[in-house]
Amino acid sequence: MSSVSDRFRLREFSATALSTFYKGLEEVIRVDRMPHIFCPGCGLGIVLKGLAEAILKSGIPVEKHVGVSGIGCTGRLPGYLKIDAYHVTHGRPIAFAVGLKLANPELEVTVVGGDGDIVTIGGNHFIHAARRNHDINVIIVNNFIYGMTGGQYGATTPVGSYTTTSPYGHVEYPFNIPLLAYASGATFIARWTPIHYAQMVDTFIQMFEHKGFAVVEIIAPCVLYGERNRFPSYTDMVKYFRDRCVIDNEADLRSIGISLDPKEPLVIGVFYKVRKKTYEELYRELIERVSKGGVRE
Repeated sequence: MSSVSDRFRLREFSATALSTFYKGLEEVIRVDRMPHIFCPGCGLGIVLKGLAEAILKSGIPVEKHVGVSGIGCTGRLPGYLKIDAYHVTHGRPIAFAVGLKLANPELEVTVVGGDGDIVTIGGNHFIHAARRNHDINVIIVNNFIYGMTGGQYGATTPVGSYTTTSPYGHVEYPFNIPLLAYASGATFIARWTPIHYAQMVDTFIQMFEHKGFAVVEIIAPCVLYGERNRFPSYTDMVKYFRDRCVIDNEADLRSIGISLDPKEPLVIGVFYKVRKKTYEELYRELIERVSKGGVRE
């Protein structure tokens, strides 16, 4: 098992090597801020690259993109992008993003957060923003724990997991994020892992094109979680994901919860996409009607 100090020594990966990894994305990636803070073996560096590539390919001017994040490992991701990025309090990035979108509907607003930030501490904001169908994007990097604060369990930690706050095994049922998003009213729902890079980038582009509340869950490896749960190395976790993943765009969302049982598949894909009026569109229609003296239709 690697120690925390070992991981931090490994983090001294050369800025030159990382610059090569992000080559061609200098218009969007702040290469001067490399090396980033993410642990070797964490999936966040790949998500960062994928999001940057999608921004460039989206056809939306870079200056129109805005990132919002809260606290945690994932919360640091937008700061490595050459876009306006807001780092706000824990659990509140969706509320902040909604304010940005209402103030300037022309912005492409994307929330990037971890499972703890978005559906544990920020769960109430998540369900109500989905219910209203706000025209914002939410990328949830689900690594099953609070990684930055020491490895405590959260609302997406699978039953049976060992964490610092469940040393004898976790007994709470986790959220099924795609099902939660669907039940709350989200109009675009997808799930991938960092090893499905091409599909992830394509889905981010679809997310930008979609009008409405878009949710993309990324199941990402975390070395802090892995070392307590039978995955002594990053490659063990990647192999576990690779061997279990099944792409099924027509999956019944009720059946795609995440389990540690190796016999259970990890279902990924673009599960749901529907067009209906966003909160912002309905709000503008209301303002136009009332400004013309029409209190009621």
